[in-house]
Amino acid sequence: MQREKKEKKPFPKMILKYVGRHKWAYLGGIVTLFVVDFANLYIPEYTGDIIDGLTIGNMDLKGALYYVFLIFVVGLILMIGRFFWRYFIFGSCRKIELEIREDMFSHLTGLSMNYYNRNKTGDLMAHFTNDLNSVRMAVGPAVISTFDAVIMTIMVLVKMIQHVNLELTLIAVLPLLVILFGGVYYGKAIEKRFSEKQQAFSDLTDEVQESISGIRVIKAFVQEQKELKSFAKANKNNKDKNMRVVKLNAVVWPLLEALIGLSSVITLLYGGYLVSKGDITPGEFVAFNQYIGSLVWPMIAVGDSINMFSQGMASMSRIQSIFDEQPEIKDTEKTNNDITSLQGGIQLNNLSFRYREALPDALQNIKVNVPKGSTLAILGRTGSGKTTVANLLLHMYNVEDGMISFDGRDINEIPLKTLREQIAYVPQDNFLFSDTLQTNIAFGVRNFKERPAEKVKHKLFLSRKEGEEAYLEQELYNRESQADKEYGDLEAVQEAAKMACIHDNIMEFPRKYSTMVGERGVTVSGGQKQRSSIARALMKDAPILILDDSLSAVDTDTEEQILKNLKENREGKTTIIIAHRISTIQNADHILVLDEGKMAEYGTHEELLAAGGLYANLYEKQQLEKQLEAV
Repeated sequence: MQREKKEKKPFPKMILKYVGRHKWAYLGGIVTLFVVDFANLYIPEYTGDIIDGLTIGNMDLKGALYYVFLIFVVGLILMIGRFFWRYFIFGSCRKIELEIREDMFSHLTGLSMNYYNRNKTGDLMAHFTNDLNSVRMAVGPAVISTFDAVIMTIMVLVKMIQHVNLELTLIAVLPLLVILFGGVYYGKAIEKRFSEKQQAFSDLTDEVQESISGIRVIKAFVQEQKELKSFAKANKNNKDKNMRVVKLNAVVWPLLEALIGLSSVITLLYGGYLVSKGDITPGEFVAFNQYIGSLVWPMIAVGDSINMFSQGMASMSRIQSIFDEQPEIKDTEKTNNDITSLQGGIQLNNLSFRYREALPDALQNIKVNVPKGSTLAILGRTGSGKTTVANLLLHMYNVEDGMISFDGRDINEIPLKTLREQIAYVPQDNFLFSDTLQTNIAFGVRNFKERPAEKVKHKLFLSRKEGEEAYLEQELYNRESQADKEYGDLEAVQEAAKMACIHDNIMEFPRKYSTMVGERGVTVSGGQKQRSSIARALMKDAPILILDDSLSAVDTDTEEQILKNLKENREGKTTIIIAHRISTIQNADHILVLDEGKMAEYGTHEELLAAGGLYANLYEKQQLEKQLEAV
């Protein structure tokens, strides 16, 4: 119970923060809604006056037309007013949805790697879809429902008492009071069930996302049936949680309608009796029935508002959990914002690191000095800590003061933006965006969020009829020429591609640098994806380049050419090469050999061979493998 209260607490604060930005629009919507509700009160009154006037005979045609004109004016006010409250309130809630989504995405991009290690993509996607939709309903339609449930009800009741009869009003609304008290229980029940429903949707989304991302592995291991069963289980859980919400509504809404119907029956019976006694006129009786009809929506709005606020509360608690997360890696009071560039010197001083307290050390007492402009190679068996070194140099995880320095400055003093701008990185898992090869290679030197929608244009091209291809080809050429100017000069992209030995492959594609790559680069080969990633890093032209096993998918000749290009074009700049193959790193200035996170050996290729240790052993094995392949 205490935990639930803690989760609910941030919801109003976040709503007030965003609603406050649009307070004048909300105020305009509320005022307009009040005018609409107030004007709505006069239609039953004017209708009753017409009936009484015609029944008694004291109203002529001119008088009847006058009241008809008044009803028309009220209708016109209602039409205009309903447009404006929708414009103000619905427009504001859409803007709030936009702002929360942007803030949430911005916050997620600032979180550290550990957060993504703990949370699944599908769950995060559910926050951006279902949860945000529920929040929008809470700050839009729920506001209108609540206003009508309170203000409209009060105004209608006052009008019924003043214009018709107090006794009839009290008897008629008695069943409707049950709705008010029943709504409290309904709100608590629906909030819990909706939270479970949202979590089930998150699990289902994650199941689908993971299966689609790993579809090649699933097919390769013939595990379609197993994945189908796993999906069916998540799908059934999602259905069951949704059914719990549906079942509750299936009970509540018929009861709500029954109570409203009971109120109408009481009105007809007792109201008819009062008309027969002469306590109220026929016109007042008709007006009263219309007022009872006007109360139906506010009474339903009670349930609606409780439902939407409860669901919004549950969703905002889930969204709040994201905003509550704070990045582990961030600029602190130690950060020196005067540092705006790096020269390339790197010092590791007794570097030790573990990912979590419960895990053993990933690195222990690594001590290396990498002068500016030199090349350091890191070699070791799988799991020896090579990639961990790269992650720590990029400050993806925190290390103690003094363990890593750049140009004599502690890594914890260097602003994150400066550090990462000065390092070009090619990770083990080469990632390409669903975009053109040109925009992928130019990614590091432009604002990615402003890239042109090349993929949309390409899909348009494929969908066009044959007779329209020439026109569209010219249109695409014009747009791509503009893209060259704004999102990375094509010549610069080509130069980087040539250094990475991918240019010739790209020129063989029908659309060359405008070729679309599929999600995560699945439409190009492993070697092409790897070399495209290298080109992206080289185009950044940073003082420090880190290649994390980035030549594993290329042949030996291509590897030699890329290394030669690196040596020629990165003179005076620091390069760190992480590899398994000794042929990749044997010409490095210094080689660090890691074994189970420890510094096993350090020196040049010749020195390590002469030492006859782990490096020499690996070299002999790889030479033997080459000889066997040749045979």
